[in-house]
Amino acid sequence: MADDIETRTLTTVAWRFIPFLIVSYFVAYLDRVNVGFAKLTMDADLKLSETAFGFGAGVFFLAYFLFEVPSNIILDKVGARRWIARIMFSWGVISGAMAFIPEISQATDQNDCR
Repeated sequence: MADDIETRTLTTVAWRFIPFLIVSYFVAYLDRVNVGFAKLTMDADLKLSETAFGFGAGVFFLAYFLFEVPSNIILDKVGARRWIARIMFSWGVISGAMAFIPEISQATDQNDCR
């Protein structure tokens, strides 16, 4: 009897969490890939040096660090489920929308990105 309840519980939990984890992984992957594409196009278009790109990445990290505290305060008021879902949905939409930027979506090889 106990083994049956345990099996059903694990099956139910797996069916609820695995799709969410797959979507979360996909959105995280899109975000990481977009940073790489941004570096390629910014280097070519803006003639950024490695130092300038590193400085920009540092400023991004500083902004991320400063906004993390207010984000956690809102998370406490709204609830983790809604806040994390909102963050995941927002970043997923933004990352997915990057595919529709003409200069990026029409590039067929590396020569088009330079």
